[in-house]
Amino acid sequence: MKHRIVVLGAGYAGAVTAGRLARRLHRDDVEITLVNGDPEFVERVRLHQLATGQDLRPRPLRAVFAGTGVRLRTAWVASVDADRKTVALTGEQGSDGLGPDTLAYDTLVYALGSTTTDHGVPGVAEYAHNVAGKQDALRLRARLAELEPGADVLVVGGGLTGIEAATEIAEARPDLQVSIAARGGVGDWLGDKARRHLHLVLDRLGIAVHARADVTRVETDAVVTAEAGRIPARVTVWTAGFAVHPIAAATTLTVSDTGQIVVDGTMRSVSHPDVYAVGDAARAEGAGGKPLRMACATATPMAWQAADALAARLTGREVPETTIGYAAQCISLGRRDGILQRVTHEDEVTSTVIAGRGGARIKELICSAAAWSVSHPTMLVPSRRRRLAATREAETRLVTT
Repeated sequence: MKHRIVVLGAGYAGAVTAGRLARRLHRDDVEITLVNGDPEFVERVRLHQLATGQDLRPRPLRAVFAGTGVRLRTAWVASVDADRKTVALTGEQGSDGLGPDTLAYDTLVYALGSTTTDHGVPGVAEYAHNVAGKQDALRLRARLAELEPGADVLVVGGGLTGIEAATEIAEARPDLQVSIAARGGVGDWLGDKARRHLHLVLDRLGIAVHARADVTRVETDAVVTAEAGRIPARVTVWTAGFAVHPIAAATTLTVSDTGQIVVDGTMRSVSHPDVYAVGDAARAEGAGGKPLRMACATATPMAWQAADALAARLTGREVPETTIGYAAQCISLGRRDGILQRVTHEDEVTSTVIAGRGGARIKELICSAAAWSVSHPTMLVPSRRRRLAATREAETRLVTT
């Protein structure tokens, strides 16, 4: 009987894990099923571009995984029973719609990612837009297209997503009055050089900054802050934080206080050895013992780690384990400007910064490479300690079935 591997979610982490497993394991021994609610791979790091009217290259998952042996099921995950080793699916294309379908597994890879969170602020769900998903970005795109010149657009959140959304909107629609409201500063975690360049770009694009403005309520045409009072906004874009889907927390899996599945260095659940978690859904330690942050920069290394560890365990090989660290933080500031901030493996900023058009080109290369790794999921990208892995036999048979 084939070993049944089910991968939930086809974002960067889930898609790369499924493809890498297909490359590592023989299809006569394993059955890999990839479950995703959208039939296409969504480049989440480009959704701010989609929201401003740019069209992204379509990447149908069936084309991505053609010839790999990976089975695709376009459905939503309703629940996971980690003790019975089953997943309940709903909304599957072609189903009778009478209720959830049950999918059994021998090994589960949980990669359901994250979505936006309102932190309990009234009015966010009713009146704010976001760029956390493709449909969200398309709704914002339609709303921005309706705005007349001079309309106020307020982005709430001074992190990476907020900065990229605000600058993209301001560049694409210079006729709008774009501003950012942040609980702290905007980009205040960056080094001095990067922060100076960021604020020069914000000034050049005419983006007003409301620093230390804690939003307490979102209304139809404004937000209310504790410090700055009422800030007008025909459109509010909420980027003030992300949270994981609550499915894992409803299981018997050990999760963190953020609802992420707690995993060891091989991305395996500390409570259920037949479950792996990757990407935003996992709570894993990186360099320096710090939890890895939710980011595309960590999704793909986590996917490599999980896939290689699982394949090694199934084939009786030595289980590889490396510590995931960081190299840089990249920020797009519209299509013609950007920042590359070099960081240590522990994610501490250094004095090395590339800004301007050079930063924009590097950011574009990184985004393209991330999408390429999904479009070519069976290609092996060796880590420092596993450079010989790419020369191993393509399909390794299982030791036990």
